[in-house]
Amino acid sequence: MLSGPLTLLLLLFASCDQDKQAPNTFETYSEAEDPSPDTSAKWEAVVPGLHATVGSIDVRYMKSAVPGLPRVNQWKGTAWKGERVSVQLVLWSRDPIPKVKCTFSDFISEQGQKLSSEIACARFVRYVLTDEFADGCSSRNPSDYAVYLSPDALDNAPSFDMEGKATRPVWITMQVPAEAVPGIYTSTMQVSARGEGTQDFHFQLEILPQLLPPPSEWQFHLDLWQHPLSIARVYQVEPWSEEHWEIMRPYAKMLAEAGQKVITTSVIEKPWGTQTEWGFESMIQWTKKTDGSWAFDYTIFDKYVQFMMDMGVDRQISCYSLIPWTEKLVYFNEAASQNDTVNIKPGSSGFIEMWTPFLKAFSIHLKVKGWHLITVFAMDERNEEDMQNMLRMMDEVAPDIGIALADSHGAYKLFPDKIKDLSVSYTNVMIESADIASRRSMGYPTTYYVCCVDEFPNTFTFSPPVDAVYLGWYAGAAGFDGLLRWSFTSWVKDPLHDSRFRRWPAGDTYMVYPGARSSIRFERLVEGIQDAEKIRILREKFRNADKETANLRLLLLDETVARFNSIGRPENAEALMRQGKKVLEELSR
Repeated sequence: MLSGPLTLLLLLFASCDQDKQAPNTFETYSEAEDPSPDTSAKWEAVVPGLHATVGSIDVRYMKSAVPGLPRVNQWKGTAWKGERVSVQLVLWSRDPIPKVKCTFSDFISEQGQKLSSEIACARFVRYVLTDEFADGCSSRNPSDYAVYLSPDALDNAPSFDMEGKATRPVWITMQVPAEAVPGIYTSTMQVSARGEGTQDFHFQLEILPQLLPPPSEWQFHLDLWQHPLSIARVYQVEPWSEEHWEIMRPYAKMLAEAGQKVITTSVIEKPWGTQTEWGFESMIQWTKKTDGSWAFDYTIFDKYVQFMMDMGVDRQISCYSLIPWTEKLVYFNEAASQNDTVNIKPGSSGFIEMWTPFLKAFSIHLKVKGWHLITVFAMDERNEEDMQNMLRMMDEVAPDIGIALADSHGAYKLFPDKIKDLSVSYTNVMIESADIASRRSMGYPTTYYVCCVDEFPNTFTFSPPVDAVYLGWYAGAAGFDGLLRWSFTSWVKDPLHDSRFRRWPAGDTYMVYPGARSSIRFERLVEGIQDAEKIRILREKFRNADKETANLRLLLLDETVARFNSIGRPENAEALMRQGKKVLEELSR
């Protein structure tokens, strides 16, 4: 567990903004011991000193294994203007090496244009305990599953003390400015350490004549569920205190920079029961007055929505939920001065009686705030009967509020025009392209989601890194408007050390780490979303161009992307992705 809220505030910065927000001291921690070290590793045969080479972003390099990689000190790559690009460096040493750090020179083009060295940053990859997919969605006794250290969290510290007989990847991120002049730019990255000589690595970045818009303008409908209370619990601060709001700021920034479109709110207590380490508390206080009337306090709801909007997430407000998993609703009984809980089965008289005063009051409140057109009540994998009963009530009581559904068994077909935001299960629901087109004509997004059911593609801490990129390519191939993933910061008890959870595969409950640390999984997810946007932009460009060559280029693009439209892991996902990216690069010139 982290050492305390004051110390943790030292790491309130997102992405690579180290120099802009970080003070002079940094939170650090020791990793868990490796429960399954590579006993065959021959560290005694490794030449003393710091070894470094350019590796692959598709490989998770194990901590106790000698990488055995050839020395490569050059990297070449391409990017659109406005794109975020990743590279992985691999370090290893037989002996401890203190104060390892990476610094960049400015990026200079062949024509003399300069991009600041600040567009690049290097983050040391940290290891976390993980397990295996096994049965997917099931309760888990840790002793029944394999356990090992997986490289995932990206540390924001400017230097790192390397252990002996250990490998340490470094994740390098380059954020190309939107105003950059196309051309070939070069930079030198120096790897240095106390008592060691400096090693130079040469970067050649070709900026292509295509522009990726800012994330706020991406059309990819990204819905990563937020869990503000989990952040407060792990940081050990009072929920909704000023300290809590400040701590949440870099996480909201990370979401906005990934193109997040949806604000996750909970309008009742524990809409998912106990499926997370810490339950979701209601952002709205329900009070039954002594005279039998109802009062609703929207203070936290309003402040959180406005907070996320100010951070750049403002397309949709999702309210969980009219049909909670437990079918329970908690309110404060003023006459008894206590919280009371009632069971509410959709369709019952009690269900309608409890929800009607809230829905009427909430509808008025949303209109006053100007949020009614972007607000939906969201349901998660609810059955057809409950959905139909709920929809009948909404038609009568609050017909102007939209409905969202994460659909695990094709229930949407019974009420296709009623669901404003539909997300279907990757594995369990085969949606017709005509249905997606019909919904798109009404301005309704259709996305897909993955969860503990899906071994591939997914973002578990043991998932191959390419899986996260595949999520974006599959959306483009299958015609979806985006992706829903239920977990962004639904942290487990000790998320920096152990990503395992009592119910699902490790890493299923969160994508980023305390200390505003990103992850390999999250960076690759953003990469896939960028690719999906590039595919969309090129398709529009070729369709609007009145040339035979444009039609041929569109055909090549569509044929390439179509190869990603499949359920289940392809024979070689990494090779397929390399080929897809190669074609995307060629068509971007």
